[in-house]
Amino acid sequence: MPAPTTYTTTQLAAVNEILGSVGQAPVTVLDQTNPEVAFAFTTLMDISREVQAEGWSFNREYEYPITPDSNGNINIPANVLQMDLSSLYENTDHDTVIRDGRLYDKLNHSFTWTTTTTFKVDIVWYFDFDDLPQVFKDYVVARAATRAATRVVGDPNLAQTLAAYEALRRANCMEYECNQGDYTMFGFKKGEDFYNSYQPFKTLAR
Repeated sequence: MPAPTTYTTTQLAAVNEILGSVGQAPVTVLDQTNPEVAFAFTTLMDISREVQAEGWSFNREYEYPITPDSNGNINIPANVLQMDLSSLYENTDHDTVIRDGRLYDKLNHSFTWTTTTTFKVDIVWYFDFDDLPQVFKDYVVARAATRAATRVVGDPNLAQTLAAYEALRRANCMEYECNQGDYTMFGFKKGEDFYNSYQPFKTLAR
């Protein structure tokens, strides 16, 4: 039996869906000298970054090893949206934030990391739109279409319709997250054999 042909959303298809939401005709190429195309494409990229910044099972990694450079700095790669030291005993003497493109230690008031050669960090990666799981592509496009229509058309009925469609696609993302994340009611993460206590802010983040 032949395998079915799988349709995946491309940037061009996504831009055309956003253009359709504001009553514009589809295009055959992503010509960003065209103001409408440039607006749709920019909106798509902005929403893609916003959605990925939430941190999902497909783009979040725990206890990722990272090594300071020759100057003792931990530089933040361009494709990283969030980075923080993992919640491990050996990291309890540090409290980190991203500052000036590097990881800064607020407890020791320094950018320099010399206590060890490798640190474990939790990372949220940024991926190109084409590399997202299909359900997240669908959600990004729906959310971008809602934003574009709200800014350009200003029709409350259209905005309400698109918002309902957006909510449905986000529900699909949550279903994907529950299936792929391997979560348990006890708070265990992969590779851990200890209990993580309940943290209310994680519920509020969703």
